[in-house]
Amino acid sequence: MTTPIPHTIKLAIAMSQMIWLGACSHVPYYAQAVDGHFRVIHRAQPISKVIANPDTDPKLKHSLAKVVQLREFASRELKLPDNLSYTSYADLERPFVVWNVFAAPELSVQLKEWCFVQVGCVNYRGFFSQESAERYAAELRDEGYDVHVGGIRAYSTLGWFSDPVLNTFIGYSEMDLARLIFHELAHQVMYVSDDTVFNESFATAVEHEGIKRWFNRTGAAPAQALLTARQERETLFTGLILKHRKQLQELFQSDLSDSEKRAGKARILDQLRAEFALLKAKNNELGSYDRWFSQPINNALLATVSIYTQLLPAFQGILQQQDQDMERFFDTVTKLGKLPKQERNLILQQAAESNLPEKIAGQ
Repeated sequence: MTTPIPHTIKLAIAMSQMIWLGACSHVPYYAQAVDGHFRVIHRAQPISKVIANPDTDPKLKHSLAKVVQLREFASRELKLPDNLSYTSYADLERPFVVWNVFAAPELSVQLKEWCFVQVGCVNYRGFFSQESAERYAAELRDEGYDVHVGGIRAYSTLGWFSDPVLNTFIGYSEMDLARLIFHELAHQVMYVSDDTVFNESFATAVEHEGIKRWFNRTGAAPAQALLTARQERETLFTGLILKHRKQLQELFQSDLSDSEKRAGKARILDQLRAEFALLKAKNNELGSYDRWFSQPINNALLATVSIYTQLLPAFQGILQQQDQDMERFFDTVTKLGKLPKQERNLILQQAAESNLPEKIAGQ
Protein backbone atom coordinates (compact mmCIF):
# COMPACT_ATOMS: atom_id res chain seq x y z
CA MET A 1 0.00 0.00 0.00
CA THR A 2 1.29 3.43 -0.89
CA THR A 3 0.44 6.52 1.08
CA PRO A 4 -3.33 6.83 0.70
CA ILE A 5 -4.39 9.01 -2.14
CA PRO A 6 -7.21 11.21 -0.98
CA HIS A 7 -9.39 13.34 -3.30
CA THR A 8 -9.26 16.24 -0.79
CA ILE A 9 -11.05 19.59 -0.77
CA LYS A 10 -14.26 18.90 -2.70
CA LEU A 11 -14.87 21.97 -4.83
CA ALA A 12 -18.46 20.99 -5.63
CA ILE A 13 -19.60 24.55 -5.91
CA ALA A 14 -21.26 27.36 -7.56
CA MET A 15 -18.13 29.34 -6.78
CA SER A 16 -19.48 32.79 -6.07
CA GLN A 17 -22.44 31.37 -4.15
CA MET A 18 -20.13 29.38 -1.92
CA ILE A 19 -18.13 32.45 -0.94
CA TRP A 20 -21.25 34.59 -0.47
CA LEU A 21 -22.95 32.05 1.82
CA GLY A 22 -19.89 31.09 3.83
CA ALA A 23 -19.16 32.53 7.25
CA CYS A 24 -16.80 35.51 7.12
CA SER A 25 -14.03 33.46 8.74
CA HIS A 26 -14.20 31.02 5.82
CA VAL A 27 -13.97 33.59 3.01
CA PRO A 28 -10.13 33.63 2.81
CA TYR A 29 -10.10 29.84 2.77
CA TYR A 30 -12.71 29.65 0.02
CA ALA A 31 -10.84 32.30 -1.95
CA GLN A 32 -7.56 30.33 -1.93
CA ALA A 33 -9.47 27.18 -2.90
CA VAL A 34 -11.18 28.87 -5.84
CA ASP A 35 -7.98 30.57 -7.00
CA GLY A 36 -5.89 27.42 -6.57
CA HIS A 37 -8.33 25.24 -8.47
CA PHE A 38 -8.64 27.58 -11.43
CA ARG A 39 -4.87 27.86 -11.64
CA VAL A 40 -4.84 24.07 -12.07
CA ILE A 41 -7.55 24.17 -14.74
CA HIS A 42 -5.79 27.02 -16.57
CA ARG A 43 -2.73 24.81 -17.09
CA ALA A 44 -4.67 21.87 -18.53
CA GLN A 45 -4.28 20.84 -22.19
CA PRO A 46 -6.04 17.99 -24.01
CA ILE A 47 -4.03 14.78 -23.71
CA SER A 48 -4.28 14.28 -27.48
CA LYS A 49 -2.55 17.63 -27.99
CA VAL A 50 0.23 16.82 -25.52
CA ILE A 51 0.87 13.43 -27.14
CA ALA A 52 0.90 14.98 -30.64
CA ASN A 53 3.49 17.57 -29.61
CA PRO A 54 6.91 16.39 -30.94
CA ASP A 55 8.63 18.13 -28.01
CA THR A 56 6.77 16.08 -25.38
CA ASP A 57 8.99 13.68 -23.43
CA PRO A 58 8.51 10.09 -24.72
CA LYS A 59 7.99 8.80 -21.16
CA LEU A 60 5.20 11.31 -20.63
CA LYS A 61 3.62 10.32 -23.96
CA HIS A 62 3.70 6.67 -22.93
CA SER A 63 2.11 7.38 -19.55
CA LEU A 64 -0.60 9.57 -21.05
CA ALA A 65 -1.38 6.90 -23.65
CA LYS A 66 -1.85 4.46 -20.77
CA VAL A 67 -4.20 6.94 -19.07
CA VAL A 68 -6.31 7.04 -22.25
CA GLN A 69 -6.66 3.25 -22.10
CA LEU A 70 -7.46 3.27 -18.39
CA ARG A 71 -10.02 6.02 -18.83
CA GLU A 72 -11.83 4.12 -21.56
CA PHE A 73 -11.74 0.91 -19.48
CA ALA A 74 -13.17 2.75 -16.47
CA SER A 75 -16.26 3.82 -18.40
CA ARG A 76 -16.78 0.63 -20.39
CA GLU A 77 -15.97 -2.08 -17.85
CA LEU A 78 -16.46 -0.39 -14.47
CA LYS A 79 -19.43 1.77 -15.49
CA LEU A 80 -17.72 4.85 -14.08
CA PRO A 81 -18.76 8.27 -15.46
CA ASP A 82 -17.97 8.80 -19.14
CA ASN A 83 -17.01 12.48 -19.20
CA LEU A 84 -14.01 14.72 -19.81
CA SER A 85 -12.28 14.03 -16.49
CA TYR A 86 -8.74 12.73 -17.02
CA THR A 87 -8.73 13.58 -20.71
CA SER A 88 -6.48 16.62 -20.22
CA TYR A 89 -3.04 17.10 -18.65
CA ALA A 90 -1.62 19.87 -16.45
CA ASP A 91 1.97 20.34 -15.30
CA LEU A 92 1.84 22.28 -12.02
CA GLU A 93 5.63 22.37 -11.64
CA ARG A 94 5.37 21.19 -8.03
CA PRO A 95 5.24 17.72 -6.38
CA PHE A 96 1.76 18.04 -4.82
CA VAL A 97 -1.45 19.69 -5.94
CA VAL A 98 -2.67 20.43 -2.39
CA TRP A 99 -1.68 19.88 1.21
CA ASN A 100 -4.26 18.45 3.62
CA VAL A 101 -4.35 19.28 7.31
CA PHE A 102 -5.75 16.57 9.62
CA ALA A 103 -6.29 17.17 13.34
CA ALA A 104 -7.53 15.18 16.31
CA PRO A 105 -7.72 16.04 20.01
CA GLU A 106 -4.75 14.85 22.05
CA LEU A 107 -6.88 12.24 23.83
CA SER A 108 -9.30 11.21 21.08
CA VAL A 109 -9.10 9.15 17.89
CA GLN A 110 -11.85 11.19 16.22
CA LEU A 111 -10.69 13.61 13.54
CA LYS A 112 -11.78 17.23 13.71
CA GLU A 113 -14.42 18.17 11.13
CA TRP A 114 -14.71 21.27 8.99
CA CYS A 115 -18.07 22.11 7.43
CA PHE A 116 -18.57 24.01 4.18
CA VAL A 117 -21.32 25.09 1.86
CA GLN A 118 -22.40 22.45 -0.69
CA VAL A 119 -19.93 19.72 0.32
CA GLY A 120 -20.94 19.38 3.98
CA CYS A 121 -18.45 18.32 6.64
CA VAL A 122 -15.11 16.66 5.94
CA ASN A 123 -12.28 15.40 8.17
CA TYR A 124 -9.50 17.53 6.69
CA ARG A 125 -8.82 20.98 5.36
CA GLY A 126 -6.96 21.36 2.07
CA PHE A 127 -4.69 24.18 0.91
CA PHE A 128 -3.09 24.86 -2.46
CA SER A 129 -0.09 26.33 -0.64
CA GLN A 130 2.14 24.27 1.65
CA GLU A 131 3.04 27.40 3.58
CA SER A 132 -0.63 28.12 4.29
CA ALA A 133 -1.23 24.52 5.35
CA GLU A 134 1.72 24.52 7.74
CA ARG A 135 0.68 27.86 9.17
CA TYR A 136 -2.83 26.59 9.87
CA ALA A 137 -1.41 23.35 11.31
CA ALA A 138 0.70 25.38 13.73
CA GLU A 139 -2.42 27.19 14.95
CA LEU A 140 -4.12 23.87 15.62
CA ARG A 141 -1.09 22.54 17.48
CA ASP A 142 -1.13 25.65 19.66
CA GLU A 143 -4.74 24.75 20.50
CA GLY A 144 -3.59 21.32 21.71
CA TYR A 145 -4.49 19.16 18.70
CA ASP A 146 -2.49 16.27 17.30
CA VAL A 147 -1.88 17.41 13.71
CA HIS A 148 -0.69 15.83 10.47
CA VAL A 149 0.01 17.68 7.20
CA GLY A 150 0.12 15.52 4.09
CA GLY A 151 1.04 16.45 0.54
CA ILE A 152 -1.71 15.27 -1.80
CA ARG A 153 -1.16 14.34 -5.45
CA ALA A 154 -4.79 14.29 -6.69
CA TYR A 155 -8.25 15.52 -5.81
CA SER A 156 -11.76 15.28 -7.20
CA THR A 157 -14.29 18.02 -7.93
CA LEU A 158 -17.05 15.39 -7.87
CA GLY A 159 -17.89 15.94 -11.52
CA TRP A 160 -18.45 19.70 -11.27
CA PHE A 161 -15.31 20.22 -13.36
CA SER A 162 -13.30 18.07 -15.75
CA ASP A 163 -10.45 16.93 -13.50
CA PRO A 164 -7.11 16.83 -15.36
CA VAL A 165 -4.29 14.33 -15.12
CA LEU A 166 -1.48 16.03 -13.18
CA ASN A 167 2.30 15.90 -13.22
CA THR A 168 2.03 15.11 -9.49
CA PHE A 169 0.99 11.53 -10.25
CA ILE A 170 1.69 10.87 -13.94
CA GLY A 171 4.97 9.21 -12.95
CA TYR A 172 3.12 6.49 -11.05
CA SER A 173 3.35 2.85 -12.08
CA GLU A 174 0.54 1.46 -14.23
CA MET A 175 -0.98 -0.10 -11.12
CA ASP A 176 -1.03 3.14 -9.17
CA LEU A 177 -2.27 5.19 -12.13
CA ALA A 178 -5.17 2.79 -12.48
CA ARG A 179 -5.96 2.85 -8.78
CA LEU A 180 -5.97 6.62 -8.65
CA ILE A 181 -8.17 7.12 -11.71
CA PHE A 182 -10.69 4.49 -10.62
CA HIS A 183 -10.74 5.92 -7.08
CA GLU A 184 -11.27 9.51 -8.11
CA LEU A 185 -13.95 8.69 -10.70
CA ALA A 186 -15.81 6.71 -8.03
CA HIS A 187 -16.29 9.96 -6.12
CA GLN A 188 -18.28 11.24 -9.09
CA VAL A 189 -20.67 8.28 -8.75
CA MET A 190 -21.51 8.77 -5.09
CA TYR A 191 -20.74 11.40 -2.47
CA VAL A 192 -22.47 11.61 0.90
CA SER A 193 -22.24 14.91 2.76
CA ASP A 194 -20.75 14.71 6.24
CA ASP A 195 -19.39 11.15 5.90
CA THR A 196 -15.75 11.09 4.79
CA VAL A 197 -15.24 7.47 5.85
CA PHE A 198 -18.22 6.31 3.74
CA ASN A 199 -17.01 8.22 0.68
CA GLU A 200 -13.38 7.13 0.86
CA SER A 201 -14.09 3.51 1.72
CA PHE A 202 -16.53 3.28 -1.21
CA ALA A 203 -13.96 4.75 -3.61
CA THR A 204 -11.29 2.39 -2.27
CA ALA A 205 -13.60 -0.58 -2.92
CA VAL A 206 -14.09 0.57 -6.53
CA GLU A 207 -10.35 1.07 -6.88
CA HIS A 208 -9.60 -2.47 -5.64
CA GLU A 209 -12.18 -4.07 -7.90
CA GLY A 210 -11.09 -1.95 -10.85
CA ILE A 211 -7.41 -2.80 -10.68
CA LYS A 212 -8.22 -6.51 -10.31
CA ARG A 213 -10.36 -6.40 -13.46
CA TRP A 214 -7.78 -4.33 -15.34
CA PHE A 215 -5.05 -6.90 -14.83
CA ASN A 216 -7.45 -9.75 -15.57
CA ARG A 217 -8.21 -8.10 -18.89
CA THR A 218 -4.59 -7.43 -19.80
CA GLY A 219 -3.57 -10.93 -18.71
CA ALA A 220 -0.43 -9.61 -17.07
CA ALA A 221 0.50 -12.50 -14.77
CA PRO A 222 3.52 -10.73 -13.20
CA ALA A 223 1.33 -7.69 -12.50
CA GLN A 224 -1.28 -9.93 -10.88
CA ALA A 225 1.38 -11.35 -8.61
CA LEU A 226 2.56 -7.86 -7.68
CA LEU A 227 -1.01 -6.79 -7.00
CA THR A 228 -1.62 -9.76 -4.71
CA ALA A 229 1.58 -9.10 -2.79
CA ARG A 230 0.72 -5.41 -2.55
CA GLN A 231 -2.75 -6.10 -1.17
CA GLU A 232 -1.33 -8.54 1.37
CA ARG A 233 1.05 -5.85 2.59
CA GLU A 234 -1.79 -3.35 2.75
CA THR A 235 -3.85 -5.77 4.83
CA LEU A 236 -1.00 -6.30 7.29
CA PHE A 237 -0.31 -2.59 7.59
CA THR A 238 -3.94 -1.57 7.92
CA GLY A 239 -4.66 -4.30 10.46
CA LEU A 240 -1.69 -3.18 12.54
CA ILE A 241 -2.81 0.46 12.53
CA LEU A 242 -6.46 -0.29 13.29
CA LYS A 243 -5.47 -2.64 16.13
CA HIS A 244 -3.49 0.07 17.92
CA ARG A 245 -6.02 2.77 17.13
CA LYS A 246 -8.67 0.63 18.83
CA GLN A 247 -6.40 0.30 21.86
CA LEU A 248 -6.07 4.07 21.96
CA GLN A 249 -9.83 4.50 21.71
CA GLU A 250 -10.38 2.16 24.65
CA LEU A 251 -7.72 4.01 26.64
CA PHE A 252 -9.21 7.44 25.93
CA GLN A 253 -12.69 6.24 26.92
CA SER A 254 -11.46 4.80 30.22
CA ASP A 255 -11.75 6.43 33.66
CA LEU A 256 -7.99 7.03 33.92
CA SER A 257 -6.66 10.52 34.53
CA ASP A 258 -5.39 12.57 31.61
CA SER A 259 -1.79 12.09 32.72
CA GLU A 260 -2.30 8.31 32.84
CA LYS A 261 -3.90 8.42 29.39
CA ARG A 262 -0.94 10.34 28.01
CA ALA A 263 1.47 7.76 29.41
CA GLY A 264 -0.68 4.94 28.03
CA LYS A 265 -0.81 6.62 24.63
CA ALA A 266 2.99 6.80 24.50
CA ARG A 267 3.23 3.09 25.37
CA ILE A 268 0.73 2.07 22.67
CA LEU A 269 2.54 4.10 20.01
CA ASP A 270 5.87 2.55 21.08
CA GLN A 271 4.25 -0.90 20.82
CA LEU A 272 3.03 -0.02 17.32
CA ARG A 273 6.56 0.75 16.16
CA ALA A 274 7.92 -2.38 17.85
CA GLU A 275 5.30 -4.66 16.24
CA PHE A 276 6.00 -3.13 12.84
CA ALA A 277 9.69 -3.86 13.28
CA LEU A 278 8.87 -7.52 14.05
CA LEU A 279 6.60 -7.80 11.00
CA LYS A 280 9.23 -6.22 8.78
CA ALA A 281 11.84 -8.68 10.04
CA LYS A 282 9.62 -11.48 8.68
CA ASN A 283 8.68 -9.64 5.47
CA ASN A 284 11.28 -7.27 4.02
CA GLU A 285 8.75 -5.85 1.56
CA LEU A 286 7.05 -4.09 4.46
CA GLY A 287 10.02 -1.73 4.31
CA SER A 288 7.85 0.24 1.87
CA TYR A 289 6.18 1.63 5.01
CA ASP A 290 9.41 2.89 6.56
CA ARG A 291 8.66 6.38 5.31
CA TRP A 292 5.23 6.32 6.97
CA PHE A 293 6.76 5.24 10.28
CA SER A 294 9.47 7.91 10.03
CA GLN A 295 6.79 10.58 10.61
CA PRO A 296 5.66 11.73 14.06
CA ILE A 297 2.90 9.22 14.87
CA ASN A 298 -0.14 10.73 16.53
CA ASN A 299 -3.94 10.43 16.60
CA ALA A 300 -4.33 12.46 13.41
CA LEU A 301 -1.91 10.37 11.35
CA LEU A 302 -3.47 7.09 12.54
CA ALA A 303 -6.93 8.31 11.58
CA THR A 304 -5.87 9.04 7.99
CA VAL A 305 -5.42 5.29 7.48
CA SER A 306 -8.83 4.31 8.85
CA ILE A 307 -10.64 6.84 6.62
CA TYR A 308 -9.82 4.82 3.52
CA THR A 309 -10.26 1.30 4.85
CA GLN A 310 -12.68 1.31 7.78
CA LEU A 311 -15.74 0.38 5.68
CA LEU A 312 -13.91 -1.41 2.86
CA PRO A 313 -15.09 -4.93 3.91
CA ALA A 314 -18.68 -3.64 3.96
CA PHE A 315 -18.56 -2.31 0.41
CA GLN A 316 -16.80 -5.44 -0.80
CA GLY A 317 -19.59 -7.42 0.82
CA ILE A 318 -22.22 -5.37 -1.01
CA LEU A 319 -20.40 -5.86 -4.32
CA GLN A 320 -20.33 -9.59 -3.70
CA GLN A 321 -24.06 -9.57 -2.88
CA GLN A 322 -24.66 -7.89 -6.25
CA ASP A 323 -22.74 -10.64 -8.07
CA GLN A 324 -19.87 -8.24 -8.86
CA ASP A 325 -22.20 -6.26 -11.14
CA MET A 326 -20.94 -2.66 -11.01
CA GLU A 327 -24.20 -1.00 -12.11
CA ARG A 328 -26.19 -2.87 -9.46
CA PHE A 329 -23.46 -2.13 -6.92
CA PHE A 330 -23.59 1.61 -7.67
CA ASP A 331 -27.38 1.60 -7.52
CA THR A 332 -27.35 -0.13 -4.12
CA VAL A 333 -24.71 2.22 -2.70
CA THR A 334 -26.58 5.27 -4.01
CA LYS A 335 -29.75 4.14 -2.22
CA LEU A 336 -27.72 3.38 0.90
CA GLY A 337 -26.21 6.85 0.86
CA LYS A 338 -29.67 8.41 1.07
CA LEU A 339 -30.49 6.66 4.36
CA PRO A 340 -29.96 8.25 7.80
CA LYS A 341 -26.40 7.64 8.97
CA GLN A 342 -27.36 5.32 11.82
CA GLU A 343 -29.45 3.09 9.55
CA ARG A 344 -26.74 3.22 6.87
CA ASN A 345 -24.05 2.13 9.32
CA LEU A 346 -26.15 -0.81 10.54
CA ILE A 347 -26.52 -2.10 6.98
CA LEU A 348 -22.80 -1.60 6.35
CA GLN A 349 -21.99 -3.57 9.49
CA GLN A 350 -24.17 -6.44 8.29
CA ALA A 351 -22.55 -6.30 4.85
CA ALA A 352 -19.08 -6.42 6.40
CA GLU A 353 -19.98 -9.49 8.44
CA SER A 354 -21.31 -11.26 5.37
CA ASN A 355 -17.99 -10.58 3.63
CA LEU A 356 -15.94 -12.27 6.33
CA PRO A 357 -14.28 -15.59 5.49
CA GLU A 358 -16.45 -18.52 6.56
CA LYS A 359 -13.99 -19.53 9.23
CA ILE A 360 -14.16 -16.10 10.89
CA ALA A 361 -17.86 -15.49 10.33
CA GLY A 362 -18.68 -18.75 12.09
CA GLN A 363 -16.83 -17.84 15.28
